[in-house]
Amino acid sequence: MKEKEFLLDSFLSFLTLEKGLSENTIKSYRVDIDRYISFVIQEGKTFDSITKQLIDKYIYMLTSAGLIATSINRNFSVIKGFHKHLIEENISKTNPTENIDRLKIPKRLPEILTIEEIDLLLEQPDTSTLQGYRDKTIIETMYATGLRVSELVNLKFNNLLFEMDIIRVIGKGSKERIVPIGKSAISYIESYINNIRPSLANKSSSDVIFLNRRGKKLTRSFIWDMLKKYVAMAKIEKNVHPHTLRHSFATHLIEGGADLRAVQEMLGHSDISTTQIYTHLDRDYLKEVHKSFHPRG
Repeated sequence: MKEKEFLLDSFLSFLTLEKGLSENTIKSYRVDIDRYISFVIQEGKTFDSITKQLIDKYIYMLTSAGLIATSINRNFSVIKGFHKHLIEENISKTNPTENIDRLKIPKRLPEILTIEEIDLLLEQPDTSTLQGYRDKTIIETMYATGLRVSELVNLKFNNLLFEMDIIRVIGKGSKERIVPIGKSAISYIESYINNIRPSLANKSSSDVIFLNRRGKKLTRSFIWDMLKKYVAMAKIEKNVHPHTLRHSFATHLIEGGADLRAVQEMLGHSDISTTQIYTHLDRDYLKEVHKSFHPRG
């Protein structure tokens, strides 16, 4: 068991200090690697004696346990990184994951809101109340910038560069990116900061922009619940979550003619292939336009 804890702590420390991964990501990886190390020990193997067949057996075990392809591929990526770490630390000399392919995952297009649905959603918060004005400002900001929930709840005053119509975002892996922000969202944020936030803040409040009624930083689950409430009020019958606003942001930009590389930069995707999913949505949109307006559509 001491060996297991040593290997686990060594790898997680590497991910935290060298890779700069978030606390939530580290928690997920801890579960994945703990389970994998336990499996290897149970099979009576050392990390130099692991074969491709044993990895296949482990993946089959995960499949049998009901994990979907995306979860299994995440597990596999973590395991691959773990074996690479073992080699770099001279704990092992072989990497049994080198010639194993990830599972093929059918690409599912993310659900998005139409521009009309976005407008309808923004009409729901009661802006005559402190919380309602804050909530509308949050939705405006997320749709205007494509921020992830974690990025939104951690947005601070020094991230706002409104004189240049941009915000600085600290994204995954502590990577910084610059995102343009429109006049409507800027107007709401400035009004919220000047007129609403002072009534929510107290002496113990940090310098994050968005606060709850106790003056504390908002949680990710709060944003989920808040959005769910307004979606129900708007009678939008789609499975809407905070990432839906991010998908909608990207799709509406591409539909409007934005360059894919520019959208990649704004979303903070390290690989453009992640952004390319929105070109599929764009093609569907173009087909509909063609069908509706072309004389022989």
